[in-house]
Amino acid sequence: MTRRRIVLALALAACAALPAHAQLGDWPKKQPIRLVVVFPPGGSVDQVARILAPQLTQQLGQTVLVENKAGASGSIGTAQVAHGPADGYSFAVVFDTHGVNQALMPNLPYDTKKDLAPVILVGTSPMVIATPANSEYKTFADVIAAAKAKKNVSFGTVGSGSLGHLAMALLARDGGLEMTHVPYKGGGPLMQDAVAGHVPLSIASVFVTKPHIESKRLRPLAVTTSKRSPELPDVPTVAESGYPAFDAPTWWAILASARTPPEIVKRMNEELNKALKVPEIATRLEQQGITLVGGPPDTARLFIDKQVDVWTRVVRDNNIKPE
Repeated sequence: MTRRRIVLALALAACAALPAHAQLGDWPKKQPIRLVVVFPPGGSVDQVARILAPQLTQQLGQTVLVENKAGASGSIGTAQVAHGPADGYSFAVVFDTHGVNQALMPNLPYDTKKDLAPVILVGTSPMVIATPANSEYKTFADVIAAAKAKKNVSFGTVGSGSLGHLAMALLARDGGLEMTHVPYKGGGPLMQDAVAGHVPLSIASVFVTKPHIESKRLRPLAVTTSKRSPELPDVPTVAESGYPAFDAPTWWAILASARTPPEIVKRMNEELNKALKVPEIATRLEQQGITLVGGPPDTARLFIDKQVDVWTRVVRDNNIKPE
């Protein structure tokens, strides 16, 4: 019996010593890989998946399918991946709502940090704080001055509990500003009222806002990332306007179930990084207003965990409730 135990221990040690590719078995040859987009077709999350899927198919020699599983701010599709088979054939493509759902939804069917393994941070993008072209606000400093003077500054967002809502709540709290939130049901209705002048300020992604800036119907006042946007290089950051620590990016990431074998997560990360370096793929993603990030899974994990921690505090401090 002792001899058998020694032989078994040596065999296990030999398996552990095998290089990662030797432990992958037949992955990804067994079946098609699904990229589960946690929002409906047509949006930026869907676009990220559909840009990457054909390139991954080519690289892996296995079909990569895009499946939309929308609902509940992305939590339905994310839960499907978190609790589904952890065999490396199902990955969630998520948006910045992934970083706030834990705080906003008391009955979220998964633990954001424990049940999901970040594979890659695809990229980030600022939100744009904009005003109608004929607005009295010529700079972001004008907005700050009006809010400090309690002149009933209103801002529209894509919804209650959205990242735009949380970012403005954080800004108001840190700056001692008085502002009124006007939630809309998505970017389309928000932009419709913004360009018509029905709401004095809007905060939304570059993807949603830029067409109206280019048509001269909206004037951009500030972007919410710590660095200026390559898409809008002349627009200052909120940080430049007197709030040096302010940073509120939108972002896109790809996740796996936390039970997925680490060697598969590593391989998928390598393939995604390779895809992001393909010039055509990079250009198409950048045209969506995305600044590419990539890097190892740990880069994604550190970033996402920070987003969860920051916005959980904002939700609790401001008693923000979902719609």
